[in-house]
Amino acid sequence: MLADMLNHRRAVRHYDADKKVDSEKVRECLRLAQLAPSSSNMQLYEFYHITDPETLKQLAVACLSQGAATTAPQMVVFVTRQDLYRERARTVLDFERGNLNRNSPPEKVPGRLKKSEFYYGKLLPFIYARCFGLLGLLRKILTLSASLFRPVVVDVSEADVRTVVHKSCGLAAQTFMLAMAEQGYDTCPMEGLDSRMAKRILKLPRGAEINMIVACGIRKEGRGIWGERFRLPFEDVYREI
Repeated sequence: MLADMLNHRRAVRHYDADKKVDSEKVRECLRLAQLAPSSSNMQLYEFYHITDPETLKQLAVACLSQGAATTAPQMVVFVTRQDLYRERARTVLDFERGNLNRNSPPEKVPGRLKKSEFYYGKLLPFIYARCFGLLGLLRKILTLSASLFRPVVVDVSEADVRTVVHKSCGLAAQTFMLAMAEQGYDTCPMEGLDSRMAKRILKLPRGAEINMIVACGIRKEGRGIWGERFRLPFEDVYREI
C-alpha cells in the first residue's frame, strides 16, 4: 500500500553496516526516478550512483560528516544540468517528431509539429539561456509587458528558471526515495553539504549544480531514526477554495 510505504519512509540518519544494499536494485530505482514529472520534459539532471568506498568517504566529509553520510554504504548525488538545455531540447524535439507521426491524426501532424519545432527549437533555448542575469531581465520585461494584455508565465528570470530546474530534479529524487522504500531500503536526503567540494570530488563541470545527496542503506535499529515523526496539524497547511 502506498500509505504504508509513505509512513515507512523516514530520513534515516544511521545505517546498519552488516546489511548490504544491492546496487542493481538502486539502479532500478533510479530508472524509476526518470518517470517523475519534468518541466517541459527537459530532464535537466543526472544521477551519480556512488558505490566506491573511497569516494563515499570523501563525499561524507563534503556532507559535513553527518551520520547519514558516514554510515551509508551507497549514495546518489542528484545533479542539475541546466547547461545541457540545448542538447536536451534537441533530443526531446527529435522524439516528438516521431511521437506526433505515430500518435496524432495525420491532418493534425503539421500544425502540432510546427508548435513543437518553435517550442523546443526556439522558445526553450531562449528561456533556459543564461547571461549574467541579463537575458533573465530581458525575458522579465517581455513577459510583464505581455501580461498587461493576457495571462502569461512571468517567472522567467534566470533565478526563476534555475528554480524550475531544481524542482524537476527534486521530483526525481523524491520518486527515487519512494522507489527505494518499496524495495525495503532507507534513504536520507542531504542538503547540508559543501557543494563545491562535492563537485570537485565528482569532477563535475562548471555548469552542473548539486541538488541534493541521498544516503542509501538499511536503518540501524535503535539509531537510524530520531524518534517520532512530527508534522504540522493538517488544518494548518490545508486550504480548500
